Amino acid sequence: MAPNSDYTARHLSVLEGLEAVRKRPGMYIGSTDSRGLMHCLWEIIDNSVDEALAGFGQSIKIILHADNSVEIHDDGRGVPVDIEPKTGLTGVEVVFTKLHAGGKFGGGSYTASGGLHGVGASVVNALSARLDVQVDRGGKTHQMSFRRGEPGKFADNGSRLSPTSEFTPFLDSSRLEIVGTTKRGVTGTRIRYWADRQIFTPDAKFSYDELAARARQTSFLIPGLAITIRDERRLPGTPGEAGPHEEVFHHDGGISEFVEFLAIDAPVTDVWRLHGSGKFKETVPVIDERGHSQLAEVERDCEVDIALRWGIGYETSVRSFVNIIATPKGGTHQAGFEQALVKTFRKVVEANARKLKAGNDKLEKDDIFAGLTAVLTVRLAEPQFEGQTKEILGTSAVKAIVARVVEKEITARLNPASRGDKAQAALLLEKVVSEMKSRISARVHKETQRRKNALETSSLPSKLADCRTDDVARSELFIVEGDSALGTARLARSSDYQALLPIRGKILNVQKASVGDMLSNAECAALIQVVGAGSGRSFQLEAARYGKVILMTDADVDGAHIRTLLLTLFFRYMRPLVEEGRVFAAVPPLHRVEVVNSGAKANEMVYTYSEAELHRLLARLEKEGRRFKEPIQRYKGLGEMDADQLAETTMDPRHRTLRRVSIENAEMAERTFDLLMGSDVAPRKDFIVAGATQLDRERIDA
Repeated sequence: MAPNSDYTARHLSVLEGLEAVRKRPGMYIGSTDSRGLMHCLWEIIDNSVDEALAGFGQSIKIILHADNSVEIHDDGRGVPVDIEPKTGLTGVEVVFTKLHAGGKFGGGSYTASGGLHGVGASVVNALSARLDVQVDRGGKTHQMSFRRGEPGKFADNGSRLSPTSEFTPFLDSSRLEIVGTTKRGVTGTRIRYWADRQIFTPDAKFSYDELAARARQTSFLIPGLAITIRDERRLPGTPGEAGPHEEVFHHDGGISEFVEFLAIDAPVTDVWRLHGSGKFKETVPVIDERGHSQLAEVERDCEVDIALRWGIGYETSVRSFVNIIATPKGGTHQAGFEQALVKTFRKVVEANARKLKAGNDKLEKDDIFAGLTAVLTVRLAEPQFEGQTKEILGTSAVKAIVARVVEKEITARLNPASRGDKAQAALLLEKVVSEMKSRISARVHKETQRRKNALETSSLPSKLADCRTDDVARSELFIVEGDSALGTARLARSSDYQALLPIRGKILNVQKASVGDMLSNAECAALIQVVGAGSGRSFQLEAARYGKVILMTDADVDGAHIRTLLLTLFFRYMRPLVEEGRVFAAVPPLHRVEVVNSGAKANEMVYTYSEAELHRLLARLEKEGRRFKEPIQRYKGLGEMDADQLAETTMDPRHRTLRRVSIENAEMAERTFDLLMGSDVAPRKDFIVAGATQLDRERIDA
């Protein structure tokens, strides 16, 4: 058979548009690595999601098969199977082989959807070594297969489907086969495809974590929709490593629940829901009955739905969506949201400047967005995105509509009538003004926070005993408890690279306090100034003056409490230091045992760090027949130690033990800090009561 004997005019008509996709895949899916592979999957999933968004279908199932194929099921209306009059092809073939063809171009099938360019399914088909589609409609199951966008039939060996099976293209006319029957009223679409490895890089693979995050997100955005993910690949490092793994995402709440899920800090306000809508006109090309394109002015509706809340932290999380399609790079809707928030807060703060002690300084966006968690959604027909990847909304009129809604709703929230709402508004305004003052203070003190040399004056706290080295990686800051410990530590330290900062007792509990209270607290302010890298969102890790920050507190209950308070301060306002593993807790000894040596040999000093270790030591000495001096010294505080003892056990890098403070799970750590140190008493009481039976009374230092 000649190589081109099966190359007919029909192939040209089918592959004409899709061949461009195969030659320039980056134009349609962004890249040909894992990111592009995932984008193809989103295109198919989004079509099923659009059905659910339009009110058709309540479940979607995604299966990652072991043979690198992926299967998507939905119970929507099913792709149309009748003949499309202009092309003479079935709806299935039109959707999967024709670019810019679909039900989202003003035909009334979808008033608001994410897939609006009409290239999703056809592009995925063009970039697949094989794609099978089954449609349940009218009591029958219809099926069609494609190879790299070309319709035909695979000669599979039994039930084992493979893209390498012998393929026979349709030459004269395509056939949408009927392969079964369904119960009355059952509709839906099943698509299984194998990505073409001629197009995608060898290391491109579907990410379970990305898929799960997207499914969870969608289940929040469409209440009642159940999305099931099944992973049969057994890939190392995935939940399905040991065997098939299945997870179902189903939430009956809306974006208010989404905000509560995203927020990791304690709340300043409840979740506020902002609703509104607007109309706008735009001029778009419309194809008339003769197939000619003409410009026409159409009126659009835009619905705005926003859920937001402020927390005590300073991190910002804003998720924006257009017809439930995420726009991670924002766009006109997010620009309108941000503009309206800044404008409204500035207006309210200026009107209450005297009460809030705001002065004449102007709020900036970062002051307002500190601690904000928000989900912004807009719904409109035929939104204009920048590029096929739909990461940025470009419809300009949406900006003004969102801004109007936000300005009206937020103004009402900040000037409420009820007492409870007034308290929340007051707390929020206080937080925003405190953030502004913190930013201004950080800017003013930026120069003074740098390390000064001997010829310069320093505004660092007078009680700081600084070190001489300029090598940040080598330098260490010891935060010591009280002046008595400071005196001993001064003699025990190596002043070349070890600095000392004493604190007076228990510092402010910053988990309960506002930013303003924290900055006005002498101990907290001194510590932030000495570290020299700012605080909160203005913290710059590279500006930190010390390579290690070591908390050196007494080995008793009070010392543990002080250490917890200090860690709370670092966790909330200097978290990058903790995340980088630069915060440590010193481990001072609890006991000193003087072991008597025979003859002229000097007695041996042995330090133990717990009661259990002491008992083991004494038992060993007794077994060996060695004596020790009574009474055994029990250190109640660092001030009881001699300088050489403190140096040997706690400060000298050659002998000391340090515990690195790490964050394995920031969200869990945040919740734990809030439970133990936050303002909500009831959960803490429950925690104490529940754990009371497990407490060893012998461990209470009383």
